[in-house]
Amino acid sequence: MDTYADLVFLGGQVVTVDAEFSVASALAVTGGVISAVGGRDDVAPLVGPDTRVVDLRGATLLPGINDSHLHGCAFGMATPPLSLDLGHPAVSSLADVAEAVQEAVGQVPGGQWITGHGWDPGFLDECVTDPSRQPSRRDLDAVSPDHPVVLYSFSGHATWVNSKALELIGIDRHTVAPPGGAIVVDDAGEPTGLLHEGAQALVQNALPPLSRQERTDAIRSTLATLARLGVTSYTEPGLGPGGDGIMRGALGAQTLDVYRQLLAEGELTARVGVLVLPTGMASTAEEFARTLTALDDSGASGDADPRRLAIHGVKIFADGIVPNKTAWMHEPYVGGGCGSLCVGGETDAERIAEIDAMIRHAHAAGHQLGVHVTGDRACDSVADAFAAAAAEHPRPDARHYVIHGDFLTAHSMKVLAAHGFGVNMNPTIKWTVADMEEEFVGAERAAYAWPYRDAIDAGVRVASGSDAPVTYPDWRQGVATMVLRESKAAGRVSGPEQRIGLAEAIRTYTIDAAWQDFADDWKGSLEPGKVADLCVLDGDLLGADPHDIPQMPVILTVMDGQVVHDALRD
Repeated sequence: MDTYADLVFLGGQVVTVDAEFSVASALAVTGGVISAVGGRDDVAPLVGPDTRVVDLRGATLLPGINDSHLHGCAFGMATPPLSLDLGHPAVSSLADVAEAVQEAVGQVPGGQWITGHGWDPGFLDECVTDPSRQPSRRDLDAVSPDHPVVLYSFSGHATWVNSKALELIGIDRHTVAPPGGAIVVDDAGEPTGLLHEGAQALVQNALPPLSRQERTDAIRSTLATLARLGVTSYTEPGLGPGGDGIMRGALGAQTLDVYRQLLAEGELTARVGVLVLPTGMASTAEEFARTLTALDDSGASGDADPRRLAIHGVKIFADGIVPNKTAWMHEPYVGGGCGSLCVGGETDAERIAEIDAMIRHAHAAGHQLGVHVTGDRACDSVADAFAAAAAEHPRPDARHYVIHGDFLTAHSMKVLAAHGFGVNMNPTIKWTVADMEEEFVGAERAAYAWPYRDAIDAGVRVASGSDAPVTYPDWRQGVATMVLRESKAAGRVSGPEQRIGLAEAIRTYTIDAAWQDFADDWKGSLEPGKVADLCVLDGDLLGADPHDIPQMPVILTVMDGQVVHDALRD
């Protein structure tokens, strides 16, 4: 035998995710590539003296997981030890948040900024008991009168600060919020300490930007977490000038340079695809076109190893999110208002024209487009803009997609499917907010949110992502949620008619996520000739009760033939 395998797996369920979703029992890896898939007899001739043979003992071997929407640097910055963990179940009340801040105050020098991430009013007792009760600077002032405090919500669309931070930022009752943003005020007209959407930039501009070392540490932390979860690829959805004011520049252009450095030094243990973010929220089409043209002219899209780090396209923000009532809806929210597009323009017609122009410009320049859009009316506007751009400048296989698509309509699905476009949905966000959304859009619309079944049946290519740090990047919970449609808080079924099967759910994290990356011909399934990106899950995934899937341990992760997580030898 001229070439023996480096790795051979025997005695398990090899879920290939090929066109037939066939299941084998053995697989071999040679030189970073899958060299054989089948039974014991197919791989036995490849076993040599230096081959590592793994007896799966009934475990499940899957393609490496592709989290197709994950803010890598931001996730690292948003998790301990780099930030306070304020998500559920770490905190359950406003009082818990105050206690965590008080503890941090005692550990850092006077005047130093204290940051935290993950608070969610749907899991804070005081807010659940009284929905009109929202986090306030007064909740923080007593425990941190001298340290400025900035706490980011789980969604990334709201920031909560104390009075010291407001003072340093320069926000008072006379401050005008940027377009597309809101400074929440009390009955007396005084800022409460809550900033929504574009107004968060006021905080970001006052904070010291992340150092290169902080960005590097954050991404390394994320890579370590993802290796333990079996994630071998992810999309970093928005790095560029438009991200300089988001999370201290975690989404800024400098972060892309750090990824390049980690790749050069051999530390990039997951494949990373990038969407460039030319401008942030409330951008105008003119500003967007000018910035994107400058980026294209600079040659910023070139990378040494496009299978390890590649810029796939461009990101645009079209609207906000439902919990802030900033998603643009056809029908009013509970309590009134329909939201709006978040781009420049005084009227709906003007804002639609701005989105159309942005999409048309990026499409004509040859870019893939990923557009953040959540409301049903906004989804329709974006889908129609995709179609119009494609008609004006025909391009084969552009693979544009809507990001989130919470309330994707039948019309949007029809348009996307007709043009070969996709949607990137977020099952772990569905799991997190299903109960809370009813107070904003009512029970029927809340149940419909993230319509997986309808989208797949309509022929739309559907990928799944965590949107970390919005949710923890645990694909196992995502799979369980797609199959069960049960909520995190109450365990209630939300939209049973939108359930999909286990095989369909797995595809959204593997081959269909690879399609989004223009990479389904070389990754995303376990077939000879494809790269050896693998995830081994302890137990029988195909036969498991879906409720048990989130607890099934990831015991081995392989990326490009290299073992990056190994619980079998730990």
